[in-house]
Amino acid sequence: MTARTLLDKLWDAHEILRRADGMSLLWVDRHLVHEGSHHGFAKLAARGLPLAAPELTFAVVDHYAPTKNRDAIADPAIARMIDTLRQNAAQHGVRLYDLFDPHQGIVHVVGPEQGITLPGLLINCGDSHTSTHGAFGALAFGIGATEVAHVLATQTIWQRKPKAMRITVDGSLPLGVTAKDIALAWISKLGTDGAQGHAVEYTGSAIRALSMEGRMTLCNLSIEGGARFGMIAPDDVTADYVQGRPLAPKGTDWDAARADWATLHSDRDARFDRELTLDAADIAPTVTWGTSPEQALPITATIPNPDDLDPAKAKAAAEALDYMGLRPGTPIEGTAVDQVFIGSCTNGRIEDLRAAAAVLRGRRAKVPGLISPGSAQIKAQAEAEGLDRVFTDAGLDWAAAGCSMCVGMNGDLVAEGKRCASSTNRNFRGRQGRGARTHLMSPAMVAAAAVTGCLTDLRKLSGGMG
Repeated sequence: MTARTLLDKLWDAHEILRRADGMSLLWVDRHLVHEGSHHGFAKLAARGLPLAAPELTFAVVDHYAPTKNRDAIADPAIARMIDTLRQNAAQHGVRLYDLFDPHQGIVHVVGPEQGITLPGLLINCGDSHTSTHGAFGALAFGIGATEVAHVLATQTIWQRKPKAMRITVDGSLPLGVTAKDIALAWISKLGTDGAQGHAVEYTGSAIRALSMEGRMTLCNLSIEGGARFGMIAPDDVTADYVQGRPLAPKGTDWDAARADWATLHSDRDARFDRELTLDAADIAPTVTWGTSPEQALPITATIPNPDDLDPAKAKAAAEALDYMGLRPGTPIEGTAVDQVFIGSCTNGRIEDLRAAAAVLRGRRAKVPGLISPGSAQIKAQAEAEGLDRVFTDAGLDWAAAGCSMCVGMNGDLVAEGKRCASSTNRNFRGRQGRGARTHLMSPAMVAAAAVTGCLTDLRKLSGGMG
């Protein structure tokens, strides 16, 4: 038999048929929906269609979820979006993780927590960061409104198989370096179109050493480098995370699942269309300076001069510097920030909160900030561990779970012209609010910025990492 990649194995397992033009009809194992999925439900309603498999669809209130004052939502538009999801879920018999559900949270956090996400599955959601679930060895990617309707109506989706790309990271990550830094490092190296048309599989000793939280962060950010999605082959770390989750297999089903998951890896001689190898020792705590995730550099570096860059990127760099209010040739470290944010489907998990708390413990923040855990379950766990008190003692706001300031749909915003150190996934113009200036970094680096009031190398803080 021809050696196959993990992509090949997952694609073959879900392909129902392939058209002459190369498009594949794939079976969808799990469909995740949120408030923004109302367009898909509306298309079904217009044609009088039922859901093909409501038991395989899971609804979550996250994008518009208020992080404060949930009992009386002040903005009628936000209330309407949430009510619409409630109505659609009730009408079609879909399990809804509503605002006051003890398991509510960001869809890409709730899925793994509840065991909805499992190795070997094909998972879709009308959200670009669905790639997060690829950390479990799943085929997971975001889809558009029309595709959401197609999945709701048929439990299938048409897709063209991407090329296979492998990113290998070997060695041990230096102190203070995280999965967020790995992602920003490779994206800054290759650009936001560096993996365009490819599915990325992450391998290497540094990847295997990551926790599931770290793996989810890495796969989450794959699309920011142009990839269709990211994947990591499941192993014992994966199984240990999944076992005992509410919807995970149990008993003999668990044994059968584990045996199947053991086959989900690229064969030794499998060929990839593109390869990239990184040495973990070369990766440093990284921050973005511009308005694209590729505009990132180590915290020890200086802001680049557009004239020194590839001509194809020079104009964008100059415009980004103008928008961000930064000058070429100056150190990125020491750039003053106005506020901080920790949360999102990228970095709102318990490991992220622990890392931030390790920096903040016993210190006071010099700037205001918001901490929004990725789920109600994480919020409860953090409170049981006393992390919430670390944040509030530092002078930061501790809020409820939701997408929050990552995308600003719920009213949590960065004011125009203000600079925010953020653990989120995108630093696009206006992403966190009109005219907002966003610097992406790891949660620990955000915490370091909070206590110093500027972008800071957390390795310089005495006892700064716990």
